[in-house]
Amino acid sequence: MAAIKPEEISHPPMDQLQGLEYCIDSNPSWVETILLGFQHYILALGTAVMIPSFLVPMMGGSDDDKVRVVQTLLFVEGINTLLQTLFGTRLPTVIGGSYAFMVPIVSIIRDPSFAVIEDPHLRFLSTMRAVQGALIVASSIQIILGFSQLWAICSRFFSPLGMVPVIALVGFGLFDRGFLVVGTCVEIGIPMLILFIACSQIPYPLEWGAPTFDAGHAFGMMAAVLVSLVESTGAYKAASRLASATPPPAHVLSRGIGWQGIGILLNGLFGTLTGSTVSVENVGLLGSNRIGSRRVIQVSAGFMIFFSMLGKFGALFASIPFPIFAAVYCVLFGIVASVGLSFLQFTNMNSMRNLFIVGVALFLGLSIPEYFREYTLRALHGPAHTKAGWFNDFLNTIFYSSPTVALIVAVFLDNTLDYKDSAKDRGMPWWAKFRTFKADSRNEEFYSLPFNLNRFFPPS
Repeated sequence: MAAIKPEEISHPPMDQLQGLEYCIDSNPSWVETILLGFQHYILALGTAVMIPSFLVPMMGGSDDDKVRVVQTLLFVEGINTLLQTLFGTRLPTVIGGSYAFMVPIVSIIRDPSFAVIEDPHLRFLSTMRAVQGALIVASSIQIILGFSQLWAICSRFFSPLGMVPVIALVGFGLFDRGFLVVGTCVEIGIPMLILFIACSQIPYPLEWGAPTFDAGHAFGMMAAVLVSLVESTGAYKAASRLASATPPPAHVLSRGIGWQGIGILLNGLFGTLTGSTVSVENVGLLGSNRIGSRRVIQVSAGFMIFFSMLGKFGALFASIPFPIFAAVYCVLFGIVASVGLSFLQFTNMNSMRNLFIVGVALFLGLSIPEYFREYTLRALHGPAHTKAGWFNDFLNTIFYSSPTVALIVAVFLDNTLDYKDSAKDRGMPWWAKFRTFKADSRNEEFYSLPFNLNRFFPPS
């Protein structure tokens, strides 16, 4: 028997993922583009319907209020998606609602100053305005970190090894929204269908009234903005791979975070009852259908805006029961997680140092948030439970997020354990050529601004 050659049992690392039918800057036919864009719109409905369906009743809102919030959220998602694909990272990512904001928003809802309001509708409006004010203030975190390029500087401490658990847990960390929900039979379909037909209107800023501002509420919301920042960073890296693009340079990543901060500001102005983050399920769909075209996502944004204003047409699709979405999530979240694991090809996994960092970050990234979830279910409050509500919200929100815990652990260990002598093992030689915009000629093709705007906003 002939000896097996090394190239027959190993695969060379590849900058860009192969096997996609269309990459980021290639486009299917218009018919196919419209159908695929509609597919992304349908998928984005899951989160857009479920977050308001959970929060609005807690606030004392009516079914009419719930539908108005869903329509407003879809409208702002469409605007934010267009802004991100045109001026942000320019990756094919849907910018949707975020579960990371649930902890501080629920804390605002339970604020004693709102609980004493007897009129349910007045309590809903007062709570909504407080959430809007907190989102508006907290959005400044991403706007400042993004447009000042501070996040680009922070990303100097990221390596392929450190990003593996972060990106993997962007997908794996959502396991509780997969098969656990598939097994339930909670029907929101028919009621939502009827409500959408009855309650259609065009969203507009400050439709709930002038926002109110509270320092404690805003500080707690800032934790959710930081979590959204981390989760989106991982999702952008995954999207670049599934769109067959190179990893986004630090300048582009920071630019995208800045525009995402603008998106959260719009969430606060319009009153969507949540902030913005990259929709992980839509990133997974890029890999599932092997279509990474930017134009497809922009068409899906058009559907979001159109159907949010003409709810009678979108009613049927918004009535899809959530367990159906959860069944699809089982596949799509898994795809995103596997993209994170694919970054291991650029590192040395025969290194005990690397095995230690990846293993510990993955395990703690799953274990710590699960502890926080279980504790909250039993005690009806998070493990952080002091008299300072803003402090509780901040800690509980941070450690409720698997990607955020993984980033803290992985980046700390990766930059302290023998890091000076392990650059090659960490994958830094491969990573370095994508850090700056002009270091790789492909960056200009994938990430240049449209309308020749790079003349006025040159890459740093």
